[in-house]
Amino acid sequence: MHVPAAAPAAIPVSDRTRPGWMAWALLAPMVFWLVVFVVIPGIILLVYSFCERDEVGGVIYSFNLDNYRRVFQPTYLNIFVRSIGYAALTTVLCVVIGYPVAYYIGRASESLRNKLLLLVMVPFWTSFLIRTYAWITILKQEGLLNSFLKAADVGIEPFNLLYTPAAVIIGLVYAYLPFMILPIYGSAEKLDNSLIEAAYDLGAGPIRAFSSVIVPLTMPGIAAGTLLVFVPAIGMFAITDLMGGAKVPMIGNVIQNQFLQARDWPFGAALGVIFMLMFALTYVILQRRGSRPAA
Repeated sequence: MHVPAAAPAAIPVSDRTRPGWMAWALLAPMVFWLVVFVVIPGIILLVYSFCERDEVGGVIYSFNLDNYRRVFQPTYLNIFVRSIGYAALTTVLCVVIGYPVAYYIGRASESLRNKLLLLVMVPFWTSFLIRTYAWITILKQEGLLNSFLKAADVGIEPFNLLYTPAAVIIGLVYAYLPFMILPIYGSAEKLDNSLIEAAYDLGAGPIRAFSSVIVPLTMPGIAAGTLLVFVPAIGMFAITDLMGGAKVPMIGNVIQNQFLQARDWPFGAALGVIFMLMFALTYVILQRRGSRPAA
């Protein structure tokens, strides 16, 4: 008489979902890094933001809201608005320029895709400062751009694009464009061709299929790219110093000056806390937008 083997005991759902010691061991380095270099500095920044500066640049632990009142003065509000405007324009330009590139890479053959991805990553092989100084060489009055226009004899007089808002935008777009291309590429690569074909079969033209099918399905990549571009662009200070000639101050420049020159750490900390709150708000908005199901 054949006796069927006993079925293995089912593992309770709670045991299956509970991480074991191995999982915690693997997470430990990342948790340690976040606690030491993110959580603790963030707490210190928050505590300093409620303090005040003494006469020699030290910190007095008085715990008041004076620094936050200064943040909302017209001078600093204008800098915040300018920073948000520059970052928003940079993000829009990165989407407009990067989306076609990312979509083409995502739909290309595997061999061509790897080569194109390599080209996108090539700028990271060179120092950020070297690339910025290269743009300075291109945009200055006696630089490569004006030399090319003079040699081409197109009737355009030499002009100095360096140390202008346009130069700052060019530098920001160049610096953050790969961070827009890569997330959109990830979404475009996973795009199901059958959905696009179904849109064409139902009578949609190329524009309608793009706006109603392709864009909604790649929206998570757009949202991720927007987060990677918009928030760092607000706080960027190296490009505004080097390519803007410190004539176009953004919030990153103000925070840097408060810590290094004015030695007003409490006020710089208050600006940093406001900046972190802006990051959190941007993340929540984009997370909801990116996770919203396509209509």
